[in-house]
Amino acid sequence: MGAPLRWACWRGSNRMRSRHPWAWCLASILLVIAVDGRAGGADAIRLNEIQVIGTHNSYHAGLAPGVQQLLRAEKPEALLGLEYRHPPLDEQLSAGIRQLEIDIYADTRGGRFAHPRSLDWVRSAGLPADEPWDSPAIMAKPGFKVLHTQDVDYRSNCQPFTACLGIVRRWSESHPQHSPIFILIETKTDRPQSDRSQSDRELTDPEPFTPQTFDALDSEIRSVFPQDAMLVPDQLRGQFPTLRDAIRARHWPTLRQARGKVVFLMDQQRMGPVYLEGHPALRGRILFTNAHPGDPDAAFVEQNENDVAAINALVREGYLVRARTDWDTRQARSNDTARRDAVLASGAQLISTDYPTSEPASWTGYSVGFPQNLPARCNPMLAPRNCRSDSLDPYPARPSSSLPH
Repeated sequence: MGAPLRWACWRGSNRMRSRHPWAWCLASILLVIAVDGRAGGADAIRLNEIQVIGTHNSYHAGLAPGVQQLLRAEKPEALLGLEYRHPPLDEQLSAGIRQLEIDIYADTRGGRFAHPRSLDWVRSAGLPADEPWDSPAIMAKPGFKVLHTQDVDYRSNCQPFTACLGIVRRWSESHPQHSPIFILIETKTDRPQSDRSQSDRELTDPEPFTPQTFDALDSEIRSVFPQDAMLVPDQLRGQFPTLRDAIRARHWPTLRQARGKVVFLMDQQRMGPVYLEGHPALRGRILFTNAHPGDPDAAFVEQNENDVAAINALVREGYLVRARTDWDTRQARSNDTARRDAVLASGAQLISTDYPTSEPASWTGYSVGFPQNLPARCNPMLAPRNCRSDSLDPYPARPSSSLPH
């Protein structure tokens, strides 16, 4: 029996001097449970019964000045969609963000992205030269690198991938009771000939992602996060044959089981089959795939620009859903809040934006967040009636010290 309950029994039996002290003990225990019910109720909430705010391309540190000028002359429409940036990952977490997105490129031998070609393009165009952004020593080493578009949009607020993970890990260790942090991983494999949206120039050829590349990705994650610091597909599946069966049985872990942990998710649906090779239903894997509903690996689904009816239908089936409220800076420039308000009212658990409350858009003040800037809140569709949003995460959001907008 815990100390609070022992104290309740002693007070109840001693004060009342009853012939039935254990009856009073029981009554006192029930009183303690009622008083502490707020915390207990929060811990019983399931992972899919909460809602959090996330940042899109959380690592994005903004374009280099010379690249901005070059795009303004050559691709002004592409520049408009890239005029956003975020502060360091730990500042975002302290500001209440609980879903991060990190784009990675494979760099098996190292050095593939050590010298962005735009440094030469800017110089050749007679524009003020951009300074190198990342340490040559870091970029020369093998391992996954973090950038949006090779050679053009390459500035990240953390580098390499393991360093980004280390920032999250240290923040998590210093905030041990935080609601779960979701990290969305986008594996970048766009070929220069198929991605002309940001430049008509030849871009560095990326490495393909193979099952072996994904083995290396899982290994890098494990080098930073021990098993007990993550929630992985095997834990959700439990004794069920597939993840699909687990979510249909409402087997998502409770908040008590998820506190202080990180959940890794995959962005591109097309990469799921590669990640699944040799790992049916994600056995032994770390990331939850962005799966086709109904498939054996299906637990997480993206509905970035889909309508709310489609989002809510998947939520009712038990899926964890990520949706975006804005993209390409369009809503932020016009202060169009229709999509934002609809997604906030939906059951989508992960709500992604370029403009959280701590980073409002400079043009209009557009931002996305919960009342009182809570890091998490009760899901409007799924949470039980006794759920209290202010009990889900004990760390109130703090304003960022380096607002980027």
